[in-house]
Amino acid sequence: MKMQQFKSWSGALLAATLAAVSCIAHAQSYPVKTVRMIVPFAPGGNTDIIARIVVPGMSKALGQQIIIDNRGGAGSMLGTDMAAKSPPDGYTLLMVSAAHVINPAMVKKLPFDPVKSFAAISKVADVPSAIVVHPSLPVKNAKQLIALAKASPGKLNYGSAGRGSIGHMSAELLGSVAQIKMTHVPYKGAGPALVDTMAGHVELLISSMPAIIGQSRSGKLRMIAQGGEKRSPAAADVPTMIESGVPGFVVTAGFGLFAPAGTPRPAIDRVLGALKTSLSDQATRERLSGEGADPVGSTPEEYDQFTRTEIEKWIKVARAAGIQPE
Repeated sequence: MKMQQFKSWSGALLAATLAAVSCIAHAQSYPVKTVRMIVPFAPGGNTDIIARIVVPGMSKALGQQIIIDNRGGAGSMLGTDMAAKSPPDGYTLLMVSAAHVINPAMVKKLPFDPVKSFAAISKVADVPSAIVVHPSLPVKNAKQLIALAKASPGKLNYGSAGRGSIGHMSAELLGSVAQIKMTHVPYKGAGPALVDTMAGHVELLISSMPAIIGQSRSGKLRMIAQGGEKRSPAAADVPTMIESGVPGFVVTAGFGLFAPAGTPRPAIDRVLGALKTSLSDQATRERLSGEGADPVGSTPEEYDQFTRTEIEKWIKVARAAGIQPE
């Protein structure tokens, strides 16, 4: 019996030792080839733009090229599923947007688990949302918008990039915390929603800052509030919803990096180090700020907790609005 116990203990010790040696070897050698970063959207969108801003600095820090692989489709689920099913060797990364934490509230059966199928690396950047209205709408701030909506329930129309988009869910959150009722007009993408808002076919739009900052500055739209916890430098003269007396409304699009679940921690740490190096570059930070994005660079643990909290938040918002997953 003692001999069997000794053999069992020895085997376990050997396995642990080999695993540790393997991790050390991986840390010392990784990466030895090109790394692929899947962006689950078409080129030109916010997720793609942010990825292309940080990737050059990351590639330099890693000593290997990072190739961006755009795999759009199914509201980001196509590319995300591809990443989830990729080998967990550190050579596949995934850049996600707010769609990653909203989809669980909107889709009955995802082909992956948004938490368990991935190893969190870091939140890359926060992009605050903003509320813009057509200049003809007689409101200059959030309080006036809420008062107008309460005076005419359901009369105000808001556009969005479609069902389950951050604009749609943000408006539902506003309706819940401000106790107002507005009418949703979904479009097939952010572009058409923006065009119709500028044309006055819908009165307001809640969108990420980069998508509407130019139109706001030109006077084609009026930005009445922004949705971050603090004011973005890109719109320093516009108050947040918290400052406007709506403390329950905080909406930012968290863009972050994942790897497939099971990716060795040494590889995760190497990628995180490369990301932080990229984000510490002044030119990179200025480019992100110019897009209305605030650089972050959180720990894997912080990003994992953020993901879990956001998923729970949007599920609650959807249920409160009577939205059922399809």
